[in-house]
Amino acid sequence: MNIYCAGAIKGDISYQQYYKIIIEEVAKRNINALSELNIKLQLKTKLNDKEIYERDIQWLNNSKAMIAEVSGASLGVGFEIGYALFHLNIPVLALYHKNVDKVSAMITGCSSPLLDIFQYAETDELKEYINNFILKIKSL
Repeated sequence: MNIYCAGAIKGDISYQQYYKIIIEEVAKRNINALSELNIKLQLKTKLNDKEIYERDIQWLNNSKAMIAEVSGASLGVGFEIGYALFHLNIPVLALYHKNVDKVSAMITGCSSPLLDIFQYAETDELKEYINNFILKIKSL
């Protein structure tokens, strides 16, 4: 099974360490964590913007679900969430740290039944949300 993992790469990377935890948590369950930050998937050559877009869309198209760290502002992550929800119709888990004052209203205001949004305070809580989401999508 594939799960697309999203988080800020070029935008606000203040919470990138939690994005990396998401990737690790998915991967340790023998699930393919499709992400640019997954060391197993990193390429030796640098991709241009079109190649990054095509790779990420292919990864999304081949995923059963998506988990996104949305604490840091990122246009790319917002685009990917919209694509997953409204083009692919796959479940999305959006997670943000309690210290974040404002998460995009385009995420928090979305009423799609495929979108779960949770705030976490610590790493153990983040891992629990990930585990529960994976159990849920495995049953679909």
